Amino acid sequence: VQLQASGGGLVQPGGSLRLSCAASGSIYSINFMGWYRQAPGKQRELVAIISNMGSRNYADSVKGRSTISRDNAKSTVYLQMNSLKPEDTAVYYCNLYSSGSNYWGQGTLVTVSS
Repeated sequence: VQLQASGGGLVQPGGSLRLSCAASGSIYSINFMGWYRQAPGKQRELVAIISNMGSRNYADSVKGRSTISRDNAKSTVYLQMNSLKPEDTAVYYCNLYSSGSNYWGQGTLVTVSS
């Protein structure tokens, strides 16, 4: 399984970004796809996760500002982030969990700065 993330970049505070992550390979239909992030000097943390059935969970820090969605036909997960803050600056990693295995994308940098 391979995950290819895209959509990071530099955005001003209050701005928006949409991250995308496409999975390829042999993927079991029952799975979770999600986004984690790691800021400099900090541990990787969960941002949002969505099951193949559409159940969603968000970190409190992004709840109300972010929306995770997925297209099962394309094995793609999206993260729409609005009202971005400087503390959202991090490398964002997409993740797929299925059948006891974890798969990670390469990470995409999101920088929120004026």
